[in-house]
Amino acid sequence: MKKLLLLCVVACLAVPTFAKDDEDQNKAEDRIKAASTVLDEIESAPDQGIPEEVLGSAECVAVVPTMIKGGFIVGARFGRGVASCRTPKGWSAPAFFTIKGGSFGLQIGAQAVDLVMLIMNDNGMKNLLSSQFKLGADASVAAGPVGRHAAADTDWKLKAQVLSYSRARGLFAGLELSGAAIDQDKDATRQFYGRMVPFKTSLTGTIDAPANAYPFLNTLAKWAKTAATK
Repeated sequence: MKKLLLLCVVACLAVPTFAKDDEDQNKAEDRIKAASTVLDEIESAPDQGIPEEVLGSAECVAVVPTMIKGGFIVGARFGRGVASCRTPKGWSAPAFFTIKGGSFGLQIGAQAVDLVMLIMNDNGMKNLLSSQFKLGADASVAAGPVGRHAAADTDWKLKAQVLSYSRARGLFAGLELSGAAIDQDKDATRQFYGRMVPFKTSLTGTIDAPANAYPFLNTLAKWAKTAATK
């Protein structure tokens, strides 16, 4: 009888743990789906979005659904995102990251924005693979050009390792992100993969992307292919 009672107690204690694991897994998958939606909506907008030449040249794409900006006098930024890079086999397994940083200026209130960052060259990719770097210090960053095509006289190819964009209240524009720090989101990584997976392992194609990553990867591949054929 005592053994049966003990088993019942253990089982009851385990249920919340399993429920939390499922909840955490769902949060990581929800971020994948939200990033897919953001990218799809931005690229589907007529005469807006990321220029095809720019997206077609990007080494990696990172999306942060709903980054919070705001504050009183001193602003703050924080968001959780997901990234993928080109590999010989296609777009890589996703890497989960956080982005945070402060900005000074006269600003009151808060605003939620969707953020897209394009890593444009090998140096930018090396910084991303380090899983911890600061935009503007470790990696040069600039507001990206907007439109279906980049103007012929723009110097986006030479301008920065990272080009950044934001969407707020339906408006899409280049965004200056200097000073923001990017770090690996270790909690989300463990939740999604069931273990710790370094950026270098996921983003270089060392591991295959799990099935639940494809809402984002398929959307990314679709728009990258469209950009490359233009």
